[in-house]
Amino acid sequence: MLLAKALPINRHDYEEMPAGPPYYQVIEGDLVMSPSPNIYHQAIVGRIYALLLRFLERRPLGEVFVAPLDVFLSEINVYQPDVIFISNQRRSILTEHGLEGAPDLAVEVLSPGTARFDKGSKRKVYARTGVKELWLVDQEASLIHVYQLVSDAETPVATYDDKAMFTSPLLPGLRIKAASIFKSPLRK
Repeated sequence: MLLAKALPINRHDYEEMPAGPPYYQVIEGDLVMSPSPNIYHQAIVGRIYALLLRFLERRPLGEVFVAPLDVFLSEINVYQPDVIFISNQRRSILTEHGLEGAPDLAVEVLSPGTARFDKGSKRKVYARTGVKELWLVDQEASLIHVYQLVSDAETPVATYDDKAMFTSPLLPGLRIKAASIFKSPLRK
């Protein structure tokens, strides 16, 4: 007996779904539910968002958003990165219901249930669709893997531990102290 493969979920199917929670993403045509993240994950996301927001209030180079917010990358790829930066030059992708295209920067804080997607198929789609920079934040190892996707989608240009200070070419003038990102709300 021949089994029929299910048709991929597309953007139209996704937009017909009721609003979350639970929250879903469409990854290469598969509907993937994202379980609620742990408290450390949320603290890291909040710190990165606050850091970028404070910087952009002083230097208005673009806009920063935090999940959940839909990023429509293709007909079969709709993501909700943890933190998103869109430069002023790319403001045209901002719409009332999300982003119509690739942000300049996507930040994904790795969780056990979604890390394989973030490090695998999502990273490749981000590169293919024009995301310039990707940060994969490993909360377990206290590492930030920075990819310059335009030049190399396979290998990070740098990996920073919690003692590092780093910058991004997308945000000139911003110096990020990794230790400030990895403070746990459960430890004093």
